[in-house]
Parts: sequence; structure tokens; C-alpha cells
Amino acid sequence: MTATLHSRIARRRSAPARTTCVRLVLGVTLLTGACTRGPDFEPPAPPTTEEFRGPMPDGASVANTEWFDLYQDPVLRDLIARGLENNRGVREAMARIEEARTGLTIANADRYPRVTAVGAGLYQQAEGVDTVSALDNLRAVVGASYEVDLWGRVARSNEAALQGVLATEEAFRTVTIALVAEIAGAYLALRDIDARIAVAEQTVESSNASVELMSSRAQGGLVPDVDVRRAEINLADSEAVLIALERARTQTENVLSLLVGELPSEIERGLPLAEQPFPPAVPPGLPSELLQRRPDILGAERVLHAQTARIGIAEASRFPSLSLTGNAGAKRTTLGDAVSANLFFNLGANLVAPIFNSGALKAAADAERARTLQALNQYEQTVLNAFREVEDALVAVDTYRLEQEARTRQLDASRLALSSVQSLYDGGLVSYQEVIDLQRGVFGSELQVSEALQLHHAAIVQLYRALGGGWTPPEGWESMATAAAESEQ
Repeated sequence: MTATLHSRIARRRSAPARTTCVRLVLGVTLLTGACTRGPDFEPPAPPTTEEFRGPMPDGASVANTEWFDLYQDPVLRDLIARGLENNRGVREAMARIEEARTGLTIANADRYPRVTAVGAGLYQQAEGVDTVSALDNLRAVVGASYEVDLWGRVARSNEAALQGVLATEEAFRTVTIALVAEIAGAYLALRDIDARIAVAEQTVESSNASVELMSSRAQGGLVPDVDVRRAEINLADSEAVLIALERARTQTENVLSLLVGELPSEIERGLPLAEQPFPPAVPPGLPSELLQRRPDILGAERVLHAQTARIGIAEASRFPSLSLTGNAGAKRTTLGDAVSANLFFNLGANLVAPIFNSGALKAAADAERARTLQALNQYEQTVLNAFREVEDALVAVDTYRLEQEARTRQLDASRLALSSVQSLYDGGLVSYQEVIDLQRGVFGSELQVSEALQLHHAAIVQLYRALGGGWTPPEGWESMATAAAESEQ
């Protein structure tokens, strides 16, 4: 596939085709017919597959679900809505669209004649000469010029500009999809930290009670002092974990504030992590849908299309250009008491042809072909990366679910083991070190269960993002693609 497209990009028009264009230029259709240079864009056939490697539940793709239906937490919905309105990255992407649209307007202006108006007046007085020699010259001229698009330079320029606008629109969609996923991921991470802080606070409270109990027993000579030290070590370790989690909570809140376009502040809480609903199913849909939905793939194709059109622009510069000009106006000359006035009108044509430029124009066309090959490879790399992200997300959704189940079983076993060893310690059959070890095991398992649950949710978010879901056009949004399609009807 790549070799075929590469050869099409590198291909030059044959001698018969060039002769036909020359005949058209010299014929009756000189002023209206154009021989467009450069290859016409044909969408490449990207590498694809019939099915994903990962588990594929049946049903319509989860990417067809809007983000406000996928995320049920009202606080999370509000955060996403605020982010889409206030995030500076989204605003910057919108500004790029406006910039590209003005560029299209500029390119489109070359399709039409340019009209200018000039008014001029001149008064001359020669030193020491009678006033009869004074010359008062007044002139008003309206001029028009038009470049005949013989070789399709203007058409290719408009083609490239339009595709540039469409590429910025896809880039905007990419930014918004990423923002929705980043806000959801950060919020779920925050709720995970909240859950782990609750576990850590409970553990610190329990460890503190253990220190007091062991200190009391040590004073009564029931246990050695080393058991008190062990309880204090366990307490300090729990406190250190709690402090680290509190730091992470504040920093995650700051990240969320930045994503929603606000100053760092405390984030409102909604549903606890354990109550966050999972979608009933997360089917990815068909692989072919990915090529039609992912905005980065569509954007890379637009970039390739625009770059292909620039080959035609460079090729057209190697051929003669024809410009038509016309002027009309009035001139009034006063010489002493004699007055004369007249109207004038003229038409003209300028034909400019490059003859010798040391191969610069040919090199410029070759450079555009090389850039097009770069854009083609970037497009194909974007497609490959998109499939990788979906495959990674699919396996993450499945394995994090299994990991969460395993961590839950680990926690249940740790709690039973702690209960058993506590009874053995009370009976003097084991050392306090074994109790401490299992207390740490329960604490770690509780943290890992929460983390595995959060990672399971995050994997669904990443799958949703990888499939290109989560973008809703803002109010008043009008795509250039839609406008272009309507104009062709």
C-alpha cells in the first residue's frame, strides 16, 4: 500500500498530458479552462484488522455513549462541563480553528478579481516662472486585476487551506476528548486517595490504641519493651503513609483545578469510589469504526490531504502565469486658463514564465513531495498507535477487573489470618511481631483493593478515550466539513 501511494506522489505527468494542457492553454478555453497540476488526493488504505486482540463484548461501541451518560457522578459531570468551557487548552484549540478559517478566506480571495481605487492630485509651481506655467493635475482611477488559474495553483491553495481548517477542527476534538478523559481520571484518582486516607486514618487510630495497650502491658510486666517499640514503629509507618496520601490529595485537587481552568482550590466530592457505577458492558465495536471516529486519525488524513495539494501549488509555479488587468478613470488638467478633461479605459494581460532559476522551482516541488511522504508515514503511525492504545485499554479493563477480584480475596484472607494470629498471641503462642506483620498486611491489602478499583475505572476511561468517545460539539459549533458538504449540494 505504501509503495503504491509513494509512487503516485512521486509520479510526474507524462509528455502527452503536458501537450494536452499546452493545447488547452493556447486554445479557445485559455481564460476559463485550467490544467491542475500535482496528484489528486486519494485516501490511503491504512493498516487495519478484522478484530481486536483483547476481549470484545458484543454490542455497539461504548464510544457511542456521550460522556454525561457514561459518568453518572453529578460532581464529575459538573467538573467536565466546567473544563470544556474554561480549559485554556480547549480555548487555544478553538482559536487555532479561527486562525485557519481566516487563512481559508485569504486563499479563497484569489479566486476573484481584485479591484482598487486611486485618486491623485499634483500641483507644480516653477520658481520665477509666470503662473500660466502652473500645472494642476487631478486623476481618479479604478483598476482591476485577475489571475487566470491556468495550472490550478489557486484551486490547490484553496484545497490545502480547507483541509488545514478541517485538521484544526479534528485537533480541537482530540483536545476535548483528552480533557474529558483527564478530568475523569483525575477525579477517580482523587476519590481513590480519599478512600485510602480513610483506611489510613482508621489504621493510625488502631495503631495508636495498640501503642497505648502495649505500653500499659509493658508497665505491668506482661510484655517486653520491644513489643512497645514494634507497636510504635507500626504507628509511625501508618502516619507516614497518611501524610503522603494527604499530600497526594492536595496535589490531585490542584491538577483538577487546572484542568477545569480555575485557580487551585478544594474540589467538591460526589459518589465514593466504591459506589461509582461501572458501565454494564464496554464493547469496543468494530476496528473499522476506529478509523472513522478517532479525531487524531482524521486530522492526520486532513494534513496529508493538504500536503498533497501543496505539490500541485509547487508544480504550478514552474509554468507560465497569466494575469488580466483593466483600468478606468478620469483625468483633469488645468494649465492657466485652459481646461481639459478626459475619460480613459484600458485592458491588458501579463504573461510571466520562469525560464532559468537553477532548478529552484523543481527542487521546491520535490521538497513538497518529500513532505507528503512524511505526512503519509505520520498518518500510518497515528493509525498504528490508535490500535495499540485500544488494545492496551482492552487488556487493562479485563486484567484490572481480575486484579481487583484477587486483591479483594487477598484482603479477606489477611483479615482472617490477623484474627487467628491475634488469638494465638493472646494465648502466648506467637510473638507480637507476627501480629504486627499481619496488621501491615491488612493495611496494605486495603490500600491495594482501593487502588485496583480505581485502576479498573481508569482503564474504562482510557478505553473510552482510545475509541474516540466523549466529544459533544459546543453550542453554535459549525464544522467546515459540514459547511463544505452543504455548499456542494
